[in-house]
Amino acid sequence: MALNTTSNKAVTDTAKAKHFLPTSLRAAIIASSYWALSLSLTVASGSVASFIGCLFACYLIDLGIHRSPLKKLRTFTISLMSLSFLLLGLLLASMVTSTSLLSELTSPIFSFNTGEFIKWLAVSASLTVCLRVLAQRTNFGPVVEILFVAIAFVVTLSAHRNGMIHRPFVIGDYALTRGIDPSSILMAFGCGAVLSLAALLMIENNHRRLPYHFTVLGLLCFSLLFYVRLFGLPTPQLTDDLGLTGQEQEGNGNQRENPFRDSENNADDKEAPVAVVVFRDDYEPLNGSYYFRESAYSQFNGTLLDFTKRGDMDQDLIKNFTNSRIETNQLPKAEDQRTLVHASIGMLISHRTPFGLESPVAYEDTANPNNLRFKRTYDTYSQAPKYDFDYLIGRELGRADWSAEVWEEYLELPDDPRYKELAENLITDLKPEYTNDPFAKAWAIKTYLDESGIYSLKNEHAYETDPAGSFLFGDLTGYCMHFSFAATYMFRSLGIPARVGIGYAVPASNKAGGSSLLIQAVHGHAWPEIYFRDIGWVIVDPAPQQTLVDMTTDPQNNLQQLLGDMLRNDASFDDFLQSQQASPINLQLILNALYALILATLLSAYTIKFYRIWIPSRAATDKQYRLSYRAMLDQLAAVGLHRQFGESREQFALRVEEVAPTMQKLTNQHLALTLGSQDKGSIDAAKWAELRKKIAQEIGRNTQTWKRVAAWVNPFSWLLSK
Repeated sequence: MALNTTSNKAVTDTAKAKHFLPTSLRAAIIASSYWALSLSLTVASGSVASFIGCLFACYLIDLGIHRSPLKKLRTFTISLMSLSFLLLGLLLASMVTSTSLLSELTSPIFSFNTGEFIKWLAVSASLTVCLRVLAQRTNFGPVVEILFVAIAFVVTLSAHRNGMIHRPFVIGDYALTRGIDPSSILMAFGCGAVLSLAALLMIENNHRRLPYHFTVLGLLCFSLLFYVRLFGLPTPQLTDDLGLTGQEQEGNGNQRENPFRDSENNADDKEAPVAVVVFRDDYEPLNGSYYFRESAYSQFNGTLLDFTKRGDMDQDLIKNFTNSRIETNQLPKAEDQRTLVHASIGMLISHRTPFGLESPVAYEDTANPNNLRFKRTYDTYSQAPKYDFDYLIGRELGRADWSAEVWEEYLELPDDPRYKELAENLITDLKPEYTNDPFAKAWAIKTYLDESGIYSLKNEHAYETDPAGSFLFGDLTGYCMHFSFAATYMFRSLGIPARVGIGYAVPASNKAGGSSLLIQAVHGHAWPEIYFRDIGWVIVDPAPQQTLVDMTTDPQNNLQQLLGDMLRNDASFDDFLQSQQASPINLQLILNALYALILATLLSAYTIKFYRIWIPSRAATDKQYRLSYRAMLDQLAAVGLHRQFGESREQFALRVEEVAPTMQKLTNQHLALTLGSQDKGSIDAAKWAELRKKIAQEIGRNTQTWKRVAAWVNPFSWLLSK
C-alpha cells in the first residue's frame, strides 16, 4: 500500500513538473505583453503590478482549472467574478489616491504609485483570468489570447509608424539620452513579439521541440536585422498630393500626371517626417515660415501649368541631385538684401529632386552619417531674403535679359476672360498711388483669396478641364494647389510674370529656438511666385482664413532634436567613412552565404518532407509496409501528434485514434510484416495506398484548420517521426 502511494505521488509530481514548464513560459509571454502595453499608460509601479498580476492569474487558472472549486464553476461565473475583482481594485485604487491618509503618512508620490500598482494589478489579473479560462475551455480561446499579445505589442509600438521614431516616449527618451537610434530597440521588440506569438502557438502541442523552434525563429529575426543593415529601414508610405517624393529624376521632366489630386488627399499621414534640416547659420524668415523650394510649374501646356521644357526658363532651379557640388545657372539679385544661409538636409524618404531654403544657389553632396536612417544627405547654400514687403513697392517686373518668348511664357494662362475680369475688379479699390504698382496688385489678389477662400482637401475640381477655374469661379474651396494656380493665373492676366513653386513650408515657430527643423508630410505646399527686376523670384502666398480640415500637428521637439543630432553627428561621419573602406572581411559575402545556407536548408527540408510522403506511391510492394507507415507518421507529426519517448507503436496508434482511427489497422499490419509473421509482399500496393488515403482524410476531418496550414508550412515536422 505504501509502495502504491509513493508511486502515485511520484507520478503526480512528474505530471506537475511537466505542466509547470509550459505554464511558466505562457505566463511570462502574456505578462510581457501587459508590461509592454502599460509602458506608455502608467508609471513603473503600474507596469510591475501588471506583470505580477498576470503571472498570478496564469498560475491560478492553469494549475487549478481542473480542480475544485474552479472545476465546478461555469465560464460565465468565473468571468463575472473577475469583473467584480476588477471593479473592486479600481475602487480601492481610487480611494488610495483620493484620500489624504496615505499621502500624509508617507508622501503623495508613494500614494500615487500605490494606487497605480493596485489598479494595474486588478486589470491584468482579471483580464488574464478571462483569457486563460477561455483558452482552457473553448476552441477559440487560444486565438483570442494570441490576438491580445499581438495587439499589446502593436499598440505599444504603433506610434513609431510613419517615421515617428521617438515614440513611444518611454523608448524614445531612453534612446535619445544615450545617443541610440530607437529603431534598434523597436526591432528588438518586434523580434520578441514574433517569438512570443510563435511560442503561444507551440506551447499547446510540442514542448520538447521548443528550443529547436526558437533557434529557427531567432535566426529569422536576426536575418531581419541583417536585411535592415544592408537595405535600410522601411520608410513611411505617404499620400503625396504634390508629387514631391518618389524616385530621383534627372531634371524635372514632363509632368505626366494631373497635379490636382483632390480625391487622393489624405491627412492621416500628416505627421510623418520626410526630412530634417540643420541650419549652420542663423536665419529667421520675415513672413513666419521657412520655404523650401523643390521645383516649379511655369510653362502653360494648353491646359494647365507644367514643368518647363525650355532651357531659358527657371534657370535658378537646380533640377537634379549631384555626387559632388552643383550650382544654379542664375543667381538672385539684390545681394545687399539677402543673406547666405548654409544648411544640411537629411532626407528620410526619397525625393524626385533636391530642395533647399528659398533661393538656393548651390547643393553639395555630403557623407551620410546614418545610412540606415537617411536616404540622402546634402548641404544647401541659399541667398535667403531679409527684406520686408515695403522694399517691393515700386519695383519693376521681369529680368532685363529675358527674351520676348520667355516673357510670353511667364504670362500665358487659360483662355478664360474671367481671370482678368476678376483680377481687374479686385484692384479697383487700390489707392491712386498704388494703382499701377505690381506688388500692390498682387497683394490685393492675395488678400481676396485669404478672406474668401476655404481650405479643404476634399473637392471635385481636379476632374474639370481647368481645375483652378472651377475653384476660383465656383465654391472657392480647395487646397494650396488651387490657391496658387488661381493666384498665378490672375497675376499673369495683369501682366505680372509668375509661376507656382512647390516644396515645403514649415512654420518658423517649429524650430523652437534650436538649429534643427523637422519637415513633415503636412508641410508639403505650393505657392505663387512673382519675378521682380533686380530682386528675383518673390513668394506671395495666399493663406485662407477659413479651413474645413485640421492640418495642425503637435510639436515634435524630441524627434526634431534626435534626427538633427543624427545628421550633425561628426563622429558618425568618421564611422561611415571607415565602414566604406576596404576590409579583409567581406561582410556582404558572409551575409549572402548565410542567406544562401538558410535558403538551402529550407529547400532541402521541404524536399525531404514531400519526398517521404510521395515515395510510397512509387515504391515496390515489399517496401510498402515501412514507407507507408513512415509517411503516415510524418503527416501526424505535422499536426502535432508524434510518439513520445518510451511509447510503443501500438500505444501511439491508440492515442491518435480520435484523429486517425485507421492508424491502428496500418500499425498492426506494419508490425506483422516487420516482425516476420507475414510475407512483406503479401499486401499489394493498392491496399497500402487505400490505407494512406483513408488516414489522410481522417486527419483532414479531425484536425483544426490552423494545424493543417501549419503542417504544410513547417518544413521540419518530419524530424519528429519515430
